[in-house]
Amino acid sequence: MLLPREVKTIADAKLIVEQRGISHVKVGLFDIDGIMRGKYMSKEKFFCSLDSGFAFCDVVLGWDCQDQLYDNVKYTGWHTGFPDAPVRIIPQTCRALPFEDDMLLFIAEFSGAAAPICPRNTLKRVLERAKEQGFTVIAALEYEFFIFNETPESVRAKNYKNLTPLSPDCFGYSIIRNSVHADLHHQILALAEQMDFPLEGLHTETGPGVLEAAIAHDEALNAADKAALFKTFIKVWAQRNNLMATFMAKWSTDWPGQSGHIHISLKDAQGHGVFYQQDNKDGMSKLQRQFLAGQQRFMPEFIAMIAPTVNSYSRMVPGLWAPLDATWGVENRTTALRVISGSEKSQRIEYRLGAADANPYLALAAAIASGLIGIEEQLQPLPQIKGNAYQQSHPAELALPNTLFAAATRFKQSKAAIAMFGHDFVEHFSASREWEEREYRKHVSDWELSRYFEII
Repeated sequence: MLLPREVKTIADAKLIVEQRGISHVKVGLFDIDGIMRGKYMSKEKFFCSLDSGFAFCDVVLGWDCQDQLYDNVKYTGWHTGFPDAPVRIIPQTCRALPFEDDMLLFIAEFSGAAAPICPRNTLKRVLERAKEQGFTVIAALEYEFFIFNETPESVRAKNYKNLTPLSPDCFGYSIIRNSVHADLHHQILALAEQMDFPLEGLHTETGPGVLEAAIAHDEALNAADKAALFKTFIKVWAQRNNLMATFMAKWSTDWPGQSGHIHISLKDAQGHGVFYQQDNKDGMSKLQRQFLAGQQRFMPEFIAMIAPTVNSYSRMVPGLWAPLDATWGVENRTTALRVISGSEKSQRIEYRLGAADANPYLALAAAIASGLIGIEEQLQPLPQIKGNAYQQSHPAELALPNTLFAAATRFKQSKAAIAMFGHDFVEHFSASREWEEREYRKHVSDWELSRYFEII
């Protein structure tokens, strides 16, 4: 019997379906916001789609996370009639769905005219650029997420207020908490193994009911697949257990935000890590410094891909572990970029600006592309930060946009973004972020009511 992780070819994909004797297969792809959209497909249709592709309504690229249609994009809309777009199934993404008997899941991606806008293809274009430079990118993502004793119905009934977390108060790295809730932790660990996004670590973080999961490293495209599936199926797992998980960047004013840190290193054609140089200070090779410099230089321009929601910027406030400027330091968790010293195998950069709400494909694309520019242009980073970055002043060019609209504007005007991601993607994605910010401005917040209703 073929195992899901052994599937590499179209023939393998057909064989595993036949071996399992299943009549339908689940197929899904990821939209602009990193939300998985898909359907069950009959075996016959699936086999045909493996050979020839299939069609998926391109509205998936033309609406927001609430299925509201963008009114400011060119690629699709009422003006095009929302036609079907070609999609291809990726055999090597086969996963078992442990809570659906022998059901299998495959990731798909847009092709043809939709490919320039497709998040997965956007990352692939960046990785092809790395390959042209002679590098393989290794990456890993880690996520913080809150778990609540709630359901989709109860959170709406409560208007998302006074929610009951899985556990109370702050208790980071708690053995008590992970022992009391050991059955849930073991379910998460087992799910991650069964669906091939294995975790290197899982622990409680500071805050009520918050966990942090570190997904095992892999080549960057695989790492993005694993991260996107992790976010999707942790939510599924939680709801099947009458719980809810959120990956909002900041769900409450009372607690720190939720990160989605990205770890990146490069290997050469021989498989050797190129970020490590034993005789250099902190083990940093020339290539690592250049890659770091590119990440630092273009972080303000690419931040919309890293912090893509209005809520992303609520996390970026002083003293709550989220960076405010494009700073870097060695083993410094107050900076946006943290150099982790080690060996050829472990030397890497942690892109700490990342938040849990980002689309993993786009966040990785931004973090990698900016570094590749640094190597291409042989950039040098500004001096590293030692001590508390929040209490120090920094050059103006390191300041990060502090609203989604400002971030979208910087991104739309970025020549580097157009060069790395393509004009079609930059135009479409920046428009989608401008839409998101406009939707936010249509609404009156509780803060505004309590502050202005009587007094102003």
